[in-house]
Amino acid sequence: MKFLEELNIQTHQQGTSTGNNWLPTNTETITSYSPVNNSVIGSVTVTNQNAYNKVIQQAQLAFKEWRNWPAPKRGEIVRQIGDALRNKKQALGQLVSYEMGKSLQEGYGEVQEMIDICDFAVGLSRQLYGLTIHSERPQHKMYEQWHPLGIVGIISAFNFPVAVWSWNAALAWICGNICIWKPSEKTPLCSIAVQHIVNEVFQKNNVPEGVSCLVQGGKEIGEWLSNDVNIALISATGSTRMGKAVSTAVAARLGKSILELGGNNAIIISQHADINMALIGSLFGAVGTAGQRCTTTRRLIIHESIYENFKQKLINAYAQIKIGNPLDANNHVGPLIDSDAVKMYLHAIEQCKQQGGNFIVEGKQIEGCYVQPCIAEVTNELQIVQHETFAPILYIMKYKTINEAIAMQNNVPQGLSSSIFTLNMREAEYFLSHGGSDCGIANVNIGTSGAEIGGAFGGEKETGGGRESGSDAWKSYMRRQTNTINWGDSLPLAQGIQFNI
Repeated sequence: MKFLEELNIQTHQQGTSTGNNWLPTNTETITSYSPVNNSVIGSVTVTNQNAYNKVIQQAQLAFKEWRNWPAPKRGEIVRQIGDALRNKKQALGQLVSYEMGKSLQEGYGEVQEMIDICDFAVGLSRQLYGLTIHSERPQHKMYEQWHPLGIVGIISAFNFPVAVWSWNAALAWICGNICIWKPSEKTPLCSIAVQHIVNEVFQKNNVPEGVSCLVQGGKEIGEWLSNDVNIALISATGSTRMGKAVSTAVAARLGKSILELGGNNAIIISQHADINMALIGSLFGAVGTAGQRCTTTRRLIIHESIYENFKQKLINAYAQIKIGNPLDANNHVGPLIDSDAVKMYLHAIEQCKQQGGNFIVEGKQIEGCYVQPCIAEVTNELQIVQHETFAPILYIMKYKTINEAIAMQNNVPQGLSSSIFTLNMREAEYFLSHGGSDCGIANVNIGTSGAEIGGAFGGEKETGGGRESGSDAWKSYMRRQTNTINWGDSLPLAQGIQFNI
């Protein structure tokens, strides 16, 4: 395929890199299969212990130089990466769609997210502000400044094989850090393509070898990173189970972590909602990326007065969804990532039926990894509803009062994204108040999915509590230092303490 050639993707290639240096490893490989047609795209060698150690050594050397580059100069490098991604947007978007299975428009959108975070980081490179603080002591001044942490390990998931890495890498780089990326073993070729793009920019600008590193493999590689005292920060995206393991390992060595884990996101649809807007938001939220987003809409909490009407509109809308090859721009929904995901989808449907759920749009496996997005009428307390299934299964339920709706929305272990559709200002403001949504993201009159990079992204409870991307998320990639300078000719102590000799 032309886009594979443009991205320099080979049939078989090394998977471990310190930049322009691709390291030999053992003979173990990861084979990448496209869920679009189950064909082999290529294979990538798995990082062994020796190659991993070389990556760490090169990263440590690179940090000593990279941290001393002025932040705006580091930002200029990131600006060029953004431009390089613009030039490769079509090819990289097609690879994302082909290797992961999301629709072509979503593939392009993911690359656009990478471009957007580069633009954001460029400006941020001149805004790594500290505070000046008035001292209680005469002829003293206090201020704080921010320093890079060192090596940042990035563990990314298959559903956003490139964008979430960029949220971390662009910010980490302008802050003066080194990045070691462990992509999902389900989408290794996307990471290879990105590494080639970054390498070209770094080589032109004489960036130290080791600023952008790549390691490949499964759970074992993640464990190496999590337990490695040389890694100052681990940013991990994935399941809550995975996040708990990473958190435990990193905390045991008093390291830092950013965790972006599961979501069980709900939209409240008020009797005061614009029904057409709510329908569009619910539809994309539920079936976009075949339900494989952490921000996917999994629950609709609908006011009882409009429940039957809205339910019928949903049924009609689902009948119009086009399922098929995601490289065909006419299709709305592509495949699930692999056969294991299909099994989880089918198991969740069976569990829902056994627990009393009533399917108003039936789910089924169509062919290969393609499945039918489905809808079930449930109560919020069902065990399966409390669980995040990474598939296009939408649960709908009724509510009577806004207090009841918010309580239902919050009554799950996860706390990532949430939304309410209402034209009632009081309802909207209450939803956003201290007594409203307990999620890290709370929206009014838009869906749960599709966050912009300008805002900090992340959630609470079993979602992990981490924040990435916009706002002041950059502070997670730096260490704060408080400085006090005495410019007088005496040494008064704080709190008026006297210590005379």
